[in-house]
Amino acid sequence: MSKLSIAEYFPFMRVKITKQSVHGKKADSALIEFSPDLRYAPLCHHCGCRAATVHSKGHKRFLRDLNMASTQMWLLVEYRKIWCDNCCGARVEKLSFADSSRRVTHRLAQYIYDLCKVMTVHDVAEHLELDPKTVKNIDKSFLEESFGKTDCHGIRVLAIDEIAIRKGHNYMTVIMDYSSGRVIWMGENRNKETLDRFFAEMTDKQKQAIEAVAMDMWEPFINRVRHHCPDAKIVFDFFHIVQAFGRVIDKVRRDEYLKANEQERKVLKGSRYLLLKNEENLSEKQQSRLEAVLKLNSTLSILYVLKDQLKLIYYYSNRQIVKQTLDDWCKMAEQVDHPSVKAFIRRLRFFEYGIVNHAEYPIGTSRLEGVNNKIKVIKRKAYGFHDSKYFALKVKQAFAA
Repeated sequence: MSKLSIAEYFPFMRVKITKQSVHGKKADSALIEFSPDLRYAPLCHHCGCRAATVHSKGHKRFLRDLNMASTQMWLLVEYRKIWCDNCCGARVEKLSFADSSRRVTHRLAQYIYDLCKVMTVHDVAEHLELDPKTVKNIDKSFLEESFGKTDCHGIRVLAIDEIAIRKGHNYMTVIMDYSSGRVIWMGENRNKETLDRFFAEMTDKQKQAIEAVAMDMWEPFINRVRHHCPDAKIVFDFFHIVQAFGRVIDKVRRDEYLKANEQERKVLKGSRYLLLKNEENLSEKQQSRLEAVLKLNSTLSILYVLKDQLKLIYYYSNRQIVKQTLDDWCKMAEQVDHPSVKAFIRRLRFFEYGIVNHAEYPIGTSRLEGVNNKIKVIKRKAYGFHDSKYFALKVKQAFAA
């Protein structure tokens, strides 16, 4: 009868098992000892070349391997230091199953990476009884191999937005391939230098291939897109324009409330969200209240109509019709004698080119808003990310095409 052997569970090249031992009453852990297989010449871990000279022997280190059932498997590996003629120096012998900088085997590292796709770093660390920093560093190294380099191949349309990563004005800029929905880049802050870092990773040919960029009306982004992609059409997102007009409505509402008498204030009080919500989303009770507000105040009534009319600007696919619709809207808005309304009209006129471009490229950052919501879930799931590079890699992994 053949002798039982555990060697097949450890198919590692250039080493051989010399000893095994089990520890704990319930076989909680096991130690497998390895020594170099002298039939093979040692390899340099740095360049992979064969070494003719062994510098020193007897060096050992512990490695964690995949569990076998409920037993933790530990490897005590003897390795040699060699002299590499190619590197012209003393190097550590290359092991086929582990990196010299890690204390886990390749197959355990792969297992950790696979778990981190669906579990948090802390959950994986607790499950495997490892340090969270070890788990995070392993996951990050795999992510850098797959997503560390910015892939801008074949991109024609971009969407640019930002997301708050911490309380206060701490932002990360998110750039998405609009066609595929793939997040291609994330960087700290939302200034000129941020986009310069992104475009520095693109070739001139890739920049020239960009046809359109969807964004909000943020001057630093506009400036750098025009600089790096002068032929690209800038398209301002409908959501941000409506959101900006919502702030105008709220400012006028507050001013009208201050001018109102006590009876009128009772009607106007709590009407903020009634004015900003879409009519189809209001309940019967809310619609009744809104009607009372609009009947009471003619200024707010005009603004409410203007809010719906503003949507028509993004309805048409003909540049001339969009331009005429925008002109008509501005003429109607000029009837409202309020500084916030006048400032909004000037802002629309200043950014008119990006609004009219929507007729040719019906895109926006609304798709990226959905991405941002998922990014927030990733952030909460991990209890926040102190390593912004790791955070960006996790996001790119989540939206990989």
